[in-house]
Amino acid sequence: MTTFNLGRRALIAAVAAIGLVGPAAADEVVDSIHFLIPGGAGGGWDGTARGTGEALTNAGLVGTASYENMSGGGGGKAIGYLIENADSNHGTLMVNSTPIVIRSLTGVFPHNFRDLTLVSGTIGDYAAIVVGKDSPINSMADLLAAYDADPGATAIGGGSVPGGMDHLVAAMVMEAAGKDALGVKYIPYDAGGKAMAALLSGEIAALSTGFSEAVDLANAGEVKIIGVTAEERVDAAPDAQTMKEQGIDTTFVNWRGFFAAPGLPEDKLAAYQDAIAKMYDTPEWEEVRARNGWVNIHNSGDDFSAFLEDQEKQISDLMKKLGFL
Repeated sequence: MTTFNLGRRALIAAVAAIGLVGPAAADEVVDSIHFLIPGGAGGGWDGTARGTGEALTNAGLVGTASYENMSGGGGGKAIGYLIENADSNHGTLMVNSTPIVIRSLTGVFPHNFRDLTLVSGTIGDYAAIVVGKDSPINSMADLLAAYDADPGATAIGGGSVPGGMDHLVAAMVMEAAGKDALGVKYIPYDAGGKAMAALLSGEIAALSTGFSEAVDLANAGEVKIIGVTAEERVDAAPDAQTMKEQGIDTTFVNWRGFFAAPGLPEDKLAAYQDAIAKMYDTPEWEEVRARNGWVNIHNSGDDFSAFLEDQEKQISDLMKKLGFL
């Protein structure tokens, strides 16, 4: 577990003490947030929690932020832990995303989003297909040609369980390209870091991942982005072609947001929601958002619940069509 501390809260208190801002400004600061991350380091959940914590603390909206990675059960271990230890985790926010809907539908874990306190949907992240920097594949057309030549040797990996987010995206893309989605060989890895290692070793031909992760890897010179599930090219990687540009008519955006333990006191919930809402207007958040290529998707309270219920229905229909349910 790592902890990230900044002195902005102390600065706000000092400024308030000499009368430059009212005492209410200091009172609005959340003392601390412990971010629970249901997967390993290097994945989208990890980046979202740490990026949000960075923005909240740098902007002075939260005093300190700490982080804990708890892998297992496709995210189910962390959800179960939060539910079973609810009373002692009122200072914890768990990051999650579309997989909490998918994995409850497929029975990977027994819980669903209704078993938690819904705090806020925060960002959207497109999906991307990437290949290793030295791969002979340079486009989706190349990947499809390799798949046609030898489907078994053209595995696509991802940082999620079979039937999970990365698998679903790969299936959607291949289905839209006219291939049999169920025939695609998908290899799951515990987190983005392990999946990346498999890509570089040649164990998989391509990797299905979040766009923000793909941008980081591309900027580090480790991968080539061969397709993005956005409607239009994204500024964070302007040279990366969309699927639509390449004749594959599919788009997708994966939300990410935060949940708390069941029974969280209303004042705690309101404080967390207020801090996240204020975060969007800060330059600290814009720096993090732009760096990762995220899209602002803010759903709080009842809006978040309605959004999740709608997505649950849409994904259920899609997974039935693709044969996952």
